Amino acid sequence: MILDIDFLDETDKVKDSDIELVEKLLQHAAKVEKIEEGTELSITFVTNEAIHEINKEYRQKDAPTDVISFALEELGEGETAIIAEGMPRILGDVIISIDRTREQAEEFGHSFERELGFLAIHGFLHVLGYDHMNEEDEKVMFGKQDEILESFGLSRDSNERH
Repeated sequence: MILDIDFLDETDKVKDSDIELVEKLLQHAAKVEKIEEGTELSITFVTNEAIHEINKEYRQKDAPTDVISFALEELGEGETAIIAEGMPRILGDVIISIDRTREQAEEFGHSFERELGFLAIHGFLHVLGYDHMNEEDEKVMFGKQDEILESFGLSRDSNERH
């Protein structure tokens, strides 16, 4: 296992099989992205109400969203990276709304698992520094998302599980 993932389900609605799917998918993505072994990541599953509060507090957006990422490696202006010898790399936190995951799966006409996988990869790529603020960056990030999901076997047309 490349990633050491800390899962937290604040909803008590996430099935073990869904957590297992996200774990396998993110391990696959870590291989694709050549992440070093022992890298740490946190995944938290929340309700629409909880993600709404987080979105309001940290992004000044007064609405629920599907996924929010907090990259610990992202440096603000004037900040310096602290790299301690022998310490694991800590990517950050990915917070996923299980309510929005269900809503969007229905809206887009695909499985809950496909949407959950998509959101997990989207958040994971954000903590790695990918973004979609402009068209060029969006092409790169969304292309990477599709590549990872398809090579894992969770592409848009697929309801199959890996």
